[in-house]
Amino acid sequence: MEYRDVEYIECDEVYPPAEDTFLLIDNLILDENMDVLEIGGGSGLVSIFASKHANSVCVCDINPHAIKCIEANVKLNASNNINVIESDLFENIEGFYDLILFNTPYLPVAEDEHVDDEYSKAWDGGVDGRKVIDRFIKEAKRYLKDGGMIQLVQSSLSDNDKTLQMLTTEGFQAEITATEHIFFEDITLISARL
Repeated sequence: MEYRDVEYIECDEVYPPAEDTFLLIDNLILDENMDVLEIGGGSGLVSIFASKHANSVCVCDINPHAIKCIEANVKLNASNNINVIESDLFENIEGFYDLILFNTPYLPVAEDEHVDDEYSKAWDGGVDGRKVIDRFIKEAKRYLKDGGMIQLVQSSLSDNDKTLQMLTTEGFQAEITATEHIFFEDITLISARL
């Protein structure tokens, strides 16, 4: 498969590129001097695209199947400025970045519908869809360079206003910079700069 000049394969047990992935790629704010970190890289499509327009990319995922998938897609595209790390959010991340990207697990999932496996971590946002989003917002600033930026994808089902409010509290100037209506929700891209 191919999207925006990036070839990719889809892998078992890994969230496949979808409308939220493409929304992020189509609205990335990049320049060639940036060091970029992507949290939850999935198939690696976003990071590989970013690597063509940035200085370096570090991409992580909590899912070991995703790590193998990212590595396969990095090799497929001969991307030599990408570092792949297995990590639960920032757990194994070092250094500082100009841009942090995250297509968050944003779907609200009732307790009795929760499945504890690697694949569901890509979309299961807990009861209110915010379980991982809130953790990310509280930790992200520590990994940004001065004037750094976050771009995160979430759903109108997981309270965009709360995300904007939390980012403002953390010292960011944040706004919704792109939206796509899908079925019963709006997928939103929130961009926030320190």
